[in-house]
Amino acid sequence: MVYSVLRTKLFEYSKFTIVFMHQSVFMTTCLKATSFQHGLPIFKIQSNGLSKYKRYRSFTRYGRSTEKAPKISPQQATSILQANEKMYEVTKPGSVLKSIDWNQLGSNNPLEDSIAIAKLCDNRSYLLGVFDGHGGPACARVLAKRLLSYIAASLPSQHVSSLLLEQMTPSTEFRPEIESLYAYEFNQYHASVSYLRDTLSNDESQSSINSAERALVTAFDAMDQQLSEEALAFLLGPEMGDILQRVPRWDWKPWWGDAFPSRDKVLQLSTLSTAMSGSVATVAHISSNNLVLANTGDCQAVLGYLSEDGTWGARKLGKEHTSENASEVERLYSEHPRNERDTVLRMDRLLGQLMPLRAFGDFRFKWPRHVLEKWVIPILGESALPSHYKTPPYLSARPEIIKHTLSPRDKFVVIASDGLWDLLSPTQVVRLVGEHMSGRVALGPLTLPPGDVTLEEINNMLQQRREGLSKRPLDTNAATHLIRHALASTETGLDPDRLSELLSLPEDVVRLFRDDITIIVAYFDTDYLLKSLPQTNQE
Repeated sequence: MVYSVLRTKLFEYSKFTIVFMHQSVFMTTCLKATSFQHGLPIFKIQSNGLSKYKRYRSFTRYGRSTEKAPKISPQQATSILQANEKMYEVTKPGSVLKSIDWNQLGSNNPLEDSIAIAKLCDNRSYLLGVFDGHGGPACARVLAKRLLSYIAASLPSQHVSSLLLEQMTPSTEFRPEIESLYAYEFNQYHASVSYLRDTLSNDESQSSINSAERALVTAFDAMDQQLSEEALAFLLGPEMGDILQRVPRWDWKPWWGDAFPSRDKVLQLSTLSTAMSGSVATVAHISSNNLVLANTGDCQAVLGYLSEDGTWGARKLGKEHTSENASEVERLYSEHPRNERDTVLRMDRLLGQLMPLRAFGDFRFKWPRHVLEKWVIPILGESALPSHYKTPPYLSARPEIIKHTLSPRDKFVVIASDGLWDLLSPTQVVRLVGEHMSGRVALGPLTLPPGDVTLEEINNMLQQRREGLSKRPLDTNAATHLIRHALASTETGLDPDRLSELLSLPEDVVRLFRDDITIIVAYFDTDYLLKSLPQTNQE
């Protein structure tokens, strides 16, 4: 028996040319649709099919065993793993960060994860963001391009200048019309927050809008509202004003007016593509010895620290917003009538479709029902309206804020999409990065510190180097190191054959084994953190 799954997707490519694509995916009896993730079927692997992958490795485009998938060499596997890796060394003194490693490995085509890293204009503060898209890459790409600027504009006044931040990661290059729209909207937002900042007293300013946590919440809310207003403006045109009376919205003056033609098709389709796809996000603001994390959805961040006994410890920063989070489920129930308890969360998914319970975009879970019926269904079809859609909005981008004061024992933070956490636990991730820190020292030549060095100090350095050589990694980049171990780790160590096989999977099979993986590893400067301690607390 063959299962045929027909789904309609709205894709937005690098130049944001919009196409509607009907995808027919044919799968053999080894696959059984058991549940749904992000609105799409999840297929359970049966014993008579994909579990025999290691023996057969013989999938073609339509799942038929006619020829074996070619196996790549270990060298080719390493080239694939390292293709997107990047490293940044902090050279200016006075920064809490020492270096940043990041990498991505795709499963979906196109890759639905995005990444954004930026240095604020004070040269001491950083923003690190991971965005895990679903229903296409559009929403995650837009967030990676725009959200950090909105956060920077919302931070204390000393951070605001003509150059809000320096982007360290490339972002999607959009069509000129879209770039102009985004620039116009950001200028409006920047002017609005500047006006509010100027009208508040210094005490009010420092205690509310200018704090890092407030800036993150403000920017997250504003960005999601902006995505909604963009799509509604170009979708509804003259009726926009009436709709806004019934949609919760940002309190500042609307931007659109006569600035852009309301029915421009390029802008209409682009903004609708972003609005109908979605993305979860985790963004960290790191300044001095303060780490403030904003989390919306099911990305994760974990802090790696050294315990007093010298062992590695993992501190998970926040919880995922899924049905496994009891407090999140209670929040969702509290926002809707009791008679919806059986429908608002079905099969552990929002309205039976969406796995994250907080996300950007996904406005078919947020807009009024009559908007979806009149304007969205004619374009995307009846499936755009979820079942039991009675009391929207069901979804929010409001982040959970986690604050942590860094100490000299804190060594790094790892922010990653769920593609990593599906394969490795926070404890495993911290152990791997900790071992990588020791092993990476052995990759370079032994250098003695300036000045006089005692024999005991030299002996200690040689001992540390000997330990590092035993853990010498294949990759200098910690994010790549994590991806390699996530795919190839076994009880007896790394299995190069397993890695080669998993990286050889055809595009329409690989998603059954893993998701897109995006990782940022940021290392803290221990000397800086020691100096930031009160004199009486320094160790």
